Amino acid sequence: MKTPWRRHRWWLTPTLLILPAAILFSVVILWSAVESLWISLHDWDGFSPMTWIGFGNYVELFNDPQFYVSLRNNVIWLIMFMAAPPLGLAIALLVNQKIRGMRLMKSLFFIPLVLASVAVGVVFTWVYTPQLGLLALIFGFFGATAPAVLSDERFVTFAIVIAALWPQIAFCMVLYLAGLNNLSEELIGAGRVDGARGWNMLRHIVLPQLTQVTFIAIAVTVVGALRSFDMVSVMTQGGPFGSSEVLAYQMFEQSIFSYRFGYGAAIASVLFVIMAVFIVWYLTRIIRIEERGA
Repeated sequence: MKTPWRRHRWWLTPTLLILPAAILFSVVILWSAVESLWISLHDWDGFSPMTWIGFGNYVELFNDPQFYVSLRNNVIWLIMFMAAPPLGLAIALLVNQKIRGMRLMKSLFFIPLVLASVAVGVVFTWVYTPQLGLLALIFGFFGATAPAVLSDERFVTFAIVIAALWPQIAFCMVLYLAGLNNLSEELIGAGRVDGARGWNMLRHIVLPQLTQVTFIAIAVTVVGALRSFDMVSVMTQGGPFGSSEVLAYQMFEQSIFSYRFGYGAAIASVLFVIMAVFIVWYLTRIIRIEERGA
């Protein structure tokens, strides 16, 4: 006679394995999002009792010029970060070649990924130093004076994004290297028999097999661009005059330095909605593409 466990093992085993992660996700992510949304409807300094103000924080937020500066900077981050997946793929294709010395090259390209974001920010702060940095040396070689990009409202966001792209490209490279190592040798061999070489091989044989990797690379890159905070904090603290702030840093600044946790929660809620809309749209599109392919 079978015990209850044996009779229901087909669904009890996966449920018990998934349950701890589901509970952790619900508490850390879902409950935190709901709590943040609730706080955004109040005026709260983090210490005294919360005061209900409804959508007052959101009304103030959408009338705040700094919000649109931060939102514009997030769009710049998003557009520039889209260079990470194709550049990561290009580097992965390069270092995946069976050529002497490629292991060393692969290690050098991998270094940014193991560095902390704070370390990357510090390194690029030195690179951009007008008098002594690497940028100054390059400009000096051509007899020119390097601009102080971190002090210029026109260039500061672009300079920070370039610094953040360094480890992001390395991350995408690692993803694509894993994908390239799992390519079907049969399909590649069949392509060679049919005369596929170079671009045709890449387009018709390699890239279709990297669809799932590309999905992960783009999704992680977009989320990374939208939640950008640490590089801004290390390199400029949102300056000069708030010109390099992004939504995540504005949320942090309003909550921690201005003691406006309700207003900061409103910014966090808007950022969460933007991410959620993108993720839902992207997942829907990927599912439709896969259904057509099936």
